[in-house]
Amino acid sequence: MTIPTSAQVMTFIVTRDRARAKAFYQEILGFALTYEDDFAAVFDLNGIALRISTVPDFTPQPHTVLGWTVEDIEEVAKSLRDKNVPFNIYEGFGQDELGIWSPPGSQTKVAWFQDPDGNVLSLTQFE
Repeated sequence: MTIPTSAQVMTFIVTRDRARAKAFYQEILGFALTYEDDFAAVFDLNGIALRISTVPDFTPQPHTVLGWTVEDIEEVAKSLRDKNVPFNIYEGFGQDELGIWSPPGSQTKVAWFQDPDGNVLSLTQFE
């Protein structure tokens, strides 16, 4: 048997401090908490479930683990910056003052930021 094509995708994030992560995803990013038990907090990311589980000795990876496509990356980046979310600046990328980068030869725009545990998150605007 294979996974049914109608099966919903779920994604996972790990945290050391669920209360802090929950506040970030709910209050800063604005996602609705749909379920919580002793093992995880689950958010609705526009129809995709995000399960945030606690691992006390978790070490974040340096690469992007979750991202969103947005229509206006500058507007979203400014909104997050106004909520004191700093954007990652990578040496040599030539990002603008908001931390937005465009790959050479492309109209695409990308910006990276981190959740409270250091998980790298991204915004992407495709042109």
